Amino acid sequence: METQAVFKWMQLFAQKIQENKDLLSELDTPIGDGDHGGNMARGMAAVMEELEGKEFASSDQIFKVVSMQLLSKVGGASGPLYGSAFMGLTKSVQANASLLDSLQAGLDMIQKRGKAVVGEKTMVDVWTSVISDIRAGTLSLDSIRTAVDNTKDLQATKGRASYVGERSVGHIDPGSYSSGLLFEALVEAGLV
Repeated sequence: METQAVFKWMQLFAQKIQENKDLLSELDTPIGDGDHGGNMARGMAAVMEELEGKEFASSDQIFKVVSMQLLSKVGGASGPLYGSAFMGLTKSVQANASLLDSLQAGLDMIQKRGKAVVGEKTMVDVWTSVISDIRAGTLSLDSIRTAVDNTKDLQATKGRASYVGERSVGHIDPGSYSSGLLFEALVEAGLV
């Protein structure tokens, strides 16, 4: 992955998180702590502070900064899950893996950390759908939004949202929404 394109990807993601901060927290309020937007905005602001104005020899160095900042600055489950995802990307890119394999490594780390599978109303649902679409050559902004919207009808069985049981149905999962923003930024950065 070209370093400049990866930097652009993270820049666009940070921008989308800031723009959607309030919405992310609104999505989190009925089924979580209501802090997903604030947590992610703080984390991505810290990421951009560390990235901007610096030179990076390779994209794995960028992913490592993202991972470390999200692990240290984002509260709740999102910090460890996103931090783990970007650590998976870091290691995979160091091994010269493709974008597809690197995203799969990120998903594997999310699942290892969070123990979630498809259908449990977590970011795993969106990551799995996006990876499948990239593999099939059908990834688009519409397919990403559909994957995010599909979490609305699921009942959460993992994470904070699982505490509200059936009342989680009818709400989009906030981690899935922020993951959707990550993948929209990926498309807009021209990496797929």
